[in-house]
Amino acid sequence: MGANLSSVFVDPNPLSRYGSLSSPSPTPYPTLEDLPESCVALILGYLDPPQICKLARLNRAFRGASWADFVWESKLPTNYDRLIQRVLGDDFPRKISKREIYTRLCRANTFDGGTKKVWLDKTTGGVCLSISSKGLAITGIDDRRYWNHIPTEESRFNSVAYVQQTWWFEVDTQFEFPFPGGTYSIFFRVHLGKAGKRFGRRICNTEHVHGWDIKPVRFQLWTSDGQHASSQCFLSDPGKWNLYHVGNFVVDNSNPSVNLKFSMTQIDCTHTKGGLCLDSVVILPCKVQG
Repeated sequence: MGANLSSVFVDPNPLSRYGSLSSPSPTPYPTLEDLPESCVALILGYLDPPQICKLARLNRAFRGASWADFVWESKLPTNYDRLIQRVLGDDFPRKISKREIYTRLCRANTFDGGTKKVWLDKTTGGVCLSISSKGLAITGIDDRRYWNHIPTEESRFNSVAYVQQTWWFEVDTQFEFPFPGGTYSIFFRVHLGKAGKRFGRRICNTEHVHGWDIKPVRFQLWTSDGQHASSQCFLSDPGKWNLYHVGNFVVDNSNPSVNLKFSMTQIDCTHTKGGLCLDSVVILPCKVQG
């Protein structure tokens, strides 16, 4: 833009009646640096956070505008103050900019004794949540003949619940959380076989994987305002982490918080099943998945 403007205001012929034999003195022309920060901030308000951060490196005007509170206010969830209270508590500093709040919420913030993590999707600002296997109610989890918590780097929580063999498989939980308005999906993150490493390479022991192809696993979801979803499928793909979809639920902006209950069951006692790693439950906004 600056180059085009300079060609208009500078006479290209130094011998013309407006010139001389010496080089003409440069004529000032507007650049992006001359744009008022308030105007730049209005433009940035239409962009997503990664684009804003990239343009902040362009020049001083864009850098200053990228810190405007009203720009980041529109990127934060409408109920971000309740999210801060639920996840970060009263120790969170209040006198910080909206950009700093957005940055803090984009981290994987741990709460409820380390059993849950919540973060914002950096592009959409959607609230994502994960519940570890230790935050779920698992039937028989205290019986070490069948269940164990094993450490692994493949989990966001550094451990998973592993069932070697069981007749009665039932996992559920219930909790309340201030989700902002929108549509969300719930998934169980599951792995058939026990993953490990040998000589620095990933291996998977599928010795105890059995029973999941005989009867399907059933997934269910309930909300405090009467929503219900149900699905079932056979578990497959040993050696690979899979997200099994439980269902979707809708949050109205008028609700201060949502009470959720969901489960994963396979309680047909005609056969045993085993060799399964349960990592976590993941809740994602549908716009993030798209």
